[in-house]
Amino acid sequence: MKPGLTGGVSVEGLPGAWRKRAKALRRYGGERPAVALEACAAELETALRDRDETTLSLTEAARESGYTADHLGRLVRDGRIPNAGRPGAPRIARVHLPRKATAPVPDAPGLAGKPRSREIANAQIVQSIIQKGIE
Repeated sequence: MKPGLTGGVSVEGLPGAWRKRAKALRRYGGERPAVALEACAAELETALRDRDETTLSLTEAARESGYTADHLGRLVRDGRIPNAGRPGAPRIARVHLPRKATAPVPDAPGLAGKPRSREIANAQIVQSIIQKGIE
């Protein structure tokens, strides 16, 4: 990972990257920042798990995926997507939501190798934790 940047690591990859950085900090006596990074990694993993387990109505899923609610309903009826709801009121877990290739992907790499603002913000958070610790 490049200093000050996430090095193109996706949001899902940040907990592992933070744990790796925590291990390196410990080697050089940085116990408090290492503990802070590990706590952040655990919190982010929990948030990502909660996000993935969130269920969406067909209308909400259609907005997020780029597919129509009718198409998503067919996929659920055909068993190609698990029904996270009940018969007659299907829901789709976000983790099982298909995405159209044209739908914006939140973690798509930036253009021309330039860091995206989210990558910069993540890096700034990590740097702040390392420098100041958690209060």
